[in-house]
Amino acid sequence: MNFPFYIARRYLFSKKSTNAINVISGISVVGVAVATMALVVTLSVFNGFHDMVASLFTQLDPQIKITPAKGKTVAADDSLLTRIRQLPQVDVATEVMEDQALAVYGERQAMIQLKGVEDNFDKLTHIREVLEGDGDFELHAADMYYGILGLGVAYQLGTGYTYERPLKIYAPRREGQLNMANLQEGFVEDELYSPGVLFSIKQGKYDKRYIITSIHFTRHLFDQEGMLSSLELRLKNGSDFEKVKAEMQEIAGDRFVVRDRYEQQEDTFRIMKIEKLMAYIFLTFILVIACFNIIGSISMLMIDKKNDVVTLRNLGASDKQIVHIFLFEGRMISAMGAVIGIAIGLFLCWLQQQYGIVRLGQSEGAFIIDAYPVSVHPWDIILIFFTVLAVGFLSVWYPVRYFAKRLLN
Repeated sequence: MNFPFYIARRYLFSKKSTNAINVISGISVVGVAVATMALVVTLSVFNGFHDMVASLFTQLDPQIKITPAKGKTVAADDSLLTRIRQLPQVDVATEVMEDQALAVYGERQAMIQLKGVEDNFDKLTHIREVLEGDGDFELHAADMYYGILGLGVAYQLGTGYTYERPLKIYAPRREGQLNMANLQEGFVEDELYSPGVLFSIKQGKYDKRYIITSIHFTRHLFDQEGMLSSLELRLKNGSDFEKVKAEMQEIAGDRFVVRDRYEQQEDTFRIMKIEKLMAYIFLTFILVIACFNIIGSISMLMIDKKNDVVTLRNLGASDKQIVHIFLFEGRMISAMGAVIGIAIGLFLCWLQQQYGIVRLGQSEGAFIIDAYPVSVHPWDIILIFFTVLAVGFLSVWYPVRYFAKRLLN
């Protein structure tokens, strides 16, 4: 066994001549453990919210979305898009024509995002899982087009799950001049009918803005026949996602942008990552403060073991070995606190996952979920463990060196 480590272990668990040293050492371990536990629990809660938001967005966001790098639309039969959709790993490909429009129902109106998709959109996404109402996912029947409203849009327009009258949709004409004497001539008008369902994914970005309909309707309304604003794809099970995505981007070159689900919601997830990083930094500062107890414990121990140091030097121990004894002491306190804190943190996370002890509100259904979500990521645990060890090592390195010089002179 390493000599300095052996002596440090004996010092850590043996009874000191001054009982206060034992108390301070125990407080040091508890302080490090509490700070470590807070890191585990806090980062796991941020992971839980991240995973929850990601699961909500995946209800409508495709696995891969390809959009023009310049401009809003591109020809649907573009040779590069044709090559991409013909890749053997592509399972479902849906053309999308999306733009802003004005929806009017009775005396109410709302600016909406009209998303026209192909009939296989339900195979691309989980749209059927977020439908509410007595109808089904339908985009058209003969020459009649249906509009599936987001729950927030339906509330703004006052339609309910089923709107009896047609929903009027207006979009500006792409050609010609606007006649101020007759503004209505400057807009293309068309009608959507109710399929008897709404969609709700509990995200205002979609629920309060989007209406889903047939791509044939949006191409006619926006005068974009044969064009698309994006190509949305789903890959076959077992495909190497990153490899296929890279291959698509290589084919697309600089003409198209290839985005996965996280990149489609880049702003949202970037904010969540920044919040998690700030929480990590803040709690690490608390950990640094907790490690000051270690400094006090080691300083008192060095004074208490002054006679032992003389004995060890007489037995042939070098000054470097004696310094390492007290450095190991500080590292062991940090390691014990880290292990205990991580164990308690993981146990609390398990309790929250199983029983939802800490709730978001007093009343059921007030939020999307009733209790704080928790998701433990192994890499976070590894990061926390090495953070505690690093902070503990740095916090004792200078004090031990400083007191050792005075003790050994």
